[in-house]
Amino acid sequence: MAKIIEGFVPYQGEHCETTAMGNLLQFAGVHLSEPMLFGLGQGLGFIYWDSKKMEFPFIGGRVKPDELTANLANILGLTIKIRDTSSVNKAWQNVKSCIDHGIPVGLKLDSYYLDYFTNKVHFAGHYAVLYGYGADVEYAYMADTAQQGGLVKTRLTSLAAARNAKGPMSSRNRSFTLEPIDALPPLVPAIRASLTKNAHDYLHPPIRNIGNKGIVKMSGEILKWPSRSNNIEHDLCLTALLMERAGTGGALFRNLYRDFLKECADRLEDPKIEQAHRLFTEIAPMWINVSEMIDHVGRTGRHQELQQASKLLLEIANKEHAAMELLL
Repeated sequence: MAKIIEGFVPYQGEHCETTAMGNLLQFAGVHLSEPMLFGLGQGLGFIYWDSKKMEFPFIGGRVKPDELTANLANILGLTIKIRDTSSVNKAWQNVKSCIDHGIPVGLKLDSYYLDYFTNKVHFAGHYAVLYGYGADVEYAYMADTAQQGGLVKTRLTSLAAARNAKGPMSSRNRSFTLEPIDALPPLVPAIRASLTKNAHDYLHPPIRNIGNKGIVKMSGEILKWPSRSNNIEHDLCLTALLMERAGTGGALFRNLYRDFLKECADRLEDPKIEQAHRLFTEIAPMWINVSEMIDHVGRTGRHQELQQASKLLLEIANKEHAAMELLL
C-alpha cells in the first residue's frame, strides 16, 4: 500500500543539509530561513583536501557533513534521533515505519545513485527527506533542493544503493528524525553564540588545510594544478562547477553566510556584525571570480590565469580573516 505524508510542504532551499533540516523543522512548525539555518549551524568553513589516493584536490566551503545538523540541534535544543545500520533491509524498515506513522525522515546518501540527479558524480554527503513511498510502482517520494527539483522521486532500488554507498563522507544507511518541539530558545543569544563559535573554529583550525589557513594554502597549491592533473579540462571545470553550483548557494557558501549576517545585523543592530556583513558582500563576488578563472583555465588551457586566481585567494583570505575577527 502506498503511503504519502499528508500536509507535507517542501522547504525551498539551495544547500542539501540545510534544506533537509528546513523540511523537518517546517513540518514540525518551525520556520527559519535557509541562511539562518546555515549560520546557526555554524556552517561556514573551508577545506583544501588532497591526498595521494585522490585524482584531484577537493575544495569545500563549509564544515564537514553531519556537523551542521549537530550544531543546529545543539544551539536550538533540538532532539534528533539518528539511526545507522549496515543492513539494507533494516535501513528500509527504519524509514518505512516513520512514514507509516506520518513522520518525515532525513536521509544521508550518495547522490550518484539517485534517478533525478543528472550530474553523475559520487558524493556520499548528500541529504534529502523522504515523505512517502509507492506500492504498485516502487518509488520513494523525496524533498530535495530547489536545484534538484524540490519534490522528486527515485526508485526504491536506487534509494537503497544511494543509502548503502561506501567511501568518503558516507554513513551506514543513516536516517534521522526530529522529536516534537515544545519551544525554541531565544534566538538572539543563539545567534551570538553561533557567530562566535563559527568565527573561532574558522580562525583556529586544527590543521593548515582548513579554515582561513586553508585558503592561503590553496593560493599556493593552485599554481601546481597543471602538473597535478591528468585531464586539466575535466578537473578544473568540475572544480569550478562544484564551487559555484553544487548546492553551495553560490560563491562557495559565501552568499548564504552573507545573507545570514544581514539577518543578524537587522535583528541585533551591532556595528561589528554590520561591518562583517559588508565584508562578505565584497567577498562573495570574489569567490565567483575565482571559480570563473578556474573554469576558464580548464576550457582554454591558459595557465597564467591561475596566477591571478592565486592573488585573489590571498585577498579573500585577508578579508575573511578581518570579518571573522569582528565576529569573535
